[in-house]
Amino acid sequence: MPQTAAKDWTTTDSVFLPDLIALCSDALTSAETLRDQARASVSTLVMGGNGKPDPALLEREQFAVHGFAWLCTYTAALREMLSWAQRLENAGTLRDLEKLMLQAAFGEYLSQIRGGIALSQVEILRLADLGLPPQAEETFDNASVRKLISGGNTSAVRQQLAELMSEGSANGDLGNPALDDETLDMIRDQFHKFADDHMDAAHEWHLKDELIPLSVVNQLAELGVFGLTVPEEFGGLGLGKLSMCVVTEELSRGYIGLGSLGTRSEIAAELIRLGGTEEQKTKWLPAIASGEILPTAVFTEPNTGSDLGSLRTRAVRDGEIYRIKGNKTWITHAARSDIMTLLARTNPEEAGYKGLSMFIAEKPRGDEADPFPAPGMTGGEIKVLGYRGMKEYELGFDDFEVKAENLLGGDEGEGFKQLMATFESARIQTAARAVGVAQCALELGMTYAKDRVQFGKAIYGFPRVSGKLAWMTVETMIARQLTYASAREKDSDRRCDIEAGMAKLLAARVAWSNADNALQIHGGNGYAEEYKISRVLCDARILNIFEGAAEIQAQVIARGLLAGRN
Repeated sequence: MPQTAAKDWTTTDSVFLPDLIALCSDALTSAETLRDQARASVSTLVMGGNGKPDPALLEREQFAVHGFAWLCTYTAALREMLSWAQRLENAGTLRDLEKLMLQAAFGEYLSQIRGGIALSQVEILRLADLGLPPQAEETFDNASVRKLISGGNTSAVRQQLAELMSEGSANGDLGNPALDDETLDMIRDQFHKFADDHMDAAHEWHLKDELIPLSVVNQLAELGVFGLTVPEEFGGLGLGKLSMCVVTEELSRGYIGLGSLGTRSEIAAELIRLGGTEEQKTKWLPAIASGEILPTAVFTEPNTGSDLGSLRTRAVRDGEIYRIKGNKTWITHAARSDIMTLLARTNPEEAGYKGLSMFIAEKPRGDEADPFPAPGMTGGEIKVLGYRGMKEYELGFDDFEVKAENLLGGDEGEGFKQLMATFESARIQTAARAVGVAQCALELGMTYAKDRVQFGKAIYGFPRVSGKLAWMTVETMIARQLTYASAREKDSDRRCDIEAGMAKLLAARVAWSNADNALQIHGGNGYAEEYKISRVLCDARILNIFEGAAEIQAQVIARGLLAGRN
């Protein structure tokens, strides 16, 4: 049923801005003009004599460079929100709820662009930091922008939005995602129910620091989670990245570990599909898709982090095997995995990325009593605050044997290039996980606010509580639409490293912000382990770090755009 406007919260006739779509379209044009001016300005700061960004200058001007990435991310987010609203309008399903979400999104992000974008809690980007003259702000600040800033995300708007949210929350309606696909809607409903059914158990896994039970892993395998994007000819479902986002988001809404179980399978399958030989595809993809084989990704080393060119783990050819020597860390689900996609240096004479190779390293599945029974391999658990359901490990290799036939693609020196080909999908999937965590925090905060009675009424009735939840709902939708847009780009076989980076950058921040605000709504109870929000806060924090920390994402985005990518 279409929603009607809620009661008037202001002294004016309505909090709805007139001609909203046209207003936002005009404001977006202004924001994109400012973005282009910022690109030209930052380019003058970092370009070398060869017309390409100079690494030394990029480092010296890092704040401006990363700030430019955030400005571009905000602009892209507004573009996708407008596109979302236009699709709903064309379908005749744009309701008051979605109109207010669009209005608040533009009002807030335009205001931050003009007044300061938070790169972190202690770093605020001003337009002057980009080298822009005062005239650029004056040009940006046209009538549409001013109207949206002054009236788009007011307290009255948030209160009316909160009322509409309260009406819709009884049946889980906090905004139409506009998937425009009945199959995707069915998939969402199926995994929404699965997540709901496991929420309480997931909190127990976290509190007890236990692995997600194999029975649950097997259920997900039966539902096709591990073969979502694997081609049908190799036993998968052959679905696109948008489907993967929908499944991942819903599972992560229940528990980040559920949404992350498919990550390693997604990475391994993508590596093998894109870089493997036909024999390797035929052998490994069906087993990964069915869940018979659980993979793990073994890339990071102590003291390297995102600097993969500095990897030191060695792979030495010895007849029909390679012998692996070295150490790896932050390896998720390592004990219970059956294969490792392992990055190692096969050519010690070749510095940087060129000497790296990727392996499909087989290993016996461990258990609690003996997590790493493989000869030449040892490991220890890294105790972590959250994201516990698969556990994190550090690994040591001392003449660990890998069959030579399991060198991915059959040629040495291709490992980094093979890994880079998977980064788009991995970051889109991580963005979807972040959207799910953000949605989880939002729902926990809203349920608590409506149930908790103080001073004679539910605390949802207090504007600074419901107002928080209203903005959390808006920004979750912003992150969702940016993530879906990157998935659609990938499904269209277009390069989307910048789009995927933007989605991951923003969605990770939204997940943390939502979790922090939802815990604040819980008050002291939120700090108690028995309340799920305490876990969600810990789970949300990692999203801004793994699959490329926020600073790395900003660097990737900015470098691509400054090098000429649109």
